[in-house]
Amino acid sequence: MKLSDFDFELPEDRIALHPVSPRDSARMLVVRPGGQPLLADSRFSDLPAALEPGDLLVFNNTRVLPTRLLGRRIRGENSVAIEALLIRRLDEACWEGFARPGKRLAPADRVIFGNANPACQLGTLEGEVIAKGEEGLVTFRFDLSGPALDEALALVGAMPLPPYILEARRRLGDTAEADDRADYQTIFAERDGALAAPTASLHFTPALMAGLAARGIDHCFVTLHVGAGTFLPVKTDNLEEHRMHAEWGEITPAARDRIHAAKAAGRRVIAVGTTACRLLESAGRSGMIETWLGETDIFIRPGFRFQVIDGLITNFHLPKSTLLMLVSAFAGIDTMRAAYAHAIASGYRFYSYGDGSLLFPARV
Repeated sequence: MKLSDFDFELPEDRIALHPVSPRDSARMLVVRPGGQPLLADSRFSDLPAALEPGDLLVFNNTRVLPTRLLGRRIRGENSVAIEALLIRRLDEACWEGFARPGKRLAPADRVIFGNANPACQLGTLEGEVIAKGEEGLVTFRFDLSGPALDEALALVGAMPLPPYILEARRRLGDTAEADDRADYQTIFAERDGALAAPTASLHFTPALMAGLAARGIDHCFVTLHVGAGTFLPVKTDNLEEHRMHAEWGEITPAARDRIHAAKAAGRRVIAVGTTACRLLESAGRSGMIETWLGETDIFIRPGFRFQVIDGLITNFHLPKSTLLMLVSAFAGIDTMRAAYAHAIASGYRFYSYGDGSLLFPARV
């Protein structure tokens, strides 16, 4: 497979800049390879009727950290506006991250961050650049450390929205008031560590969860902290040469037992999001789901043999992305091409704040 096999044209007005309200009013495209019909338009509020009693939904309970910082570089009397996305904590006072314009930063530069969160009463967070690395990475050492730094970042930082949303808002002059701190967090968010939301779960509300329970549909939680790789493009047309960035995840014994019980009883396991899918398939390579604690760099693309999941709930993904490759591996390349063409023609909203789909596997 080549990267170009996963390209498509998307009109800019199909990019969702804000979520719908309520969340479960988002549209949902049901895709059943080999089924009649292949594609069915629905709403997330109708999800209970689209599933079967006994199905097990597996959610990702990661929590997104507000690690996008706006500020200035101070060098002598010169000041330059910068934006930073912190991606990995190195110690009590140091973080590694991407910065732009990164070429305007050098070791020993002072940085002052603030105003990314308009409601912030803290003022600023200061530090200095202590190193620059490959792929535009910059290491910052802040004047605060430990819990004090955590508290300051929580106040000063903004949610790390995907660049395509921020850039589209700027291009289109979108000045609508946004509550991204709430909008870009799932109702299940519990364990700090993600740099992006598990966006399929953004469609779920307490009302929808009550409807699923009434239908006899079960659920459990795993954790995968979405990492920097979610922002990085595939740079090689030969997919065999692409390497995924590792992300940390955990499947507890309790979650493993719930999944084991569902599989043993012949009930379906439905991953809510590609992040949950990747972790489940990482832990199920032997054909039996195991507990997991550590990193995974699994790259799921056409030809992959799924061992665990029987269904997948997911949003509509970027062209040439590893996530589009994953859904194509699950439901079939031709099926997903047809699904995306239908979604574009029918006015579905794309990407993180957009509509979603319920996918079932291609018949082999």
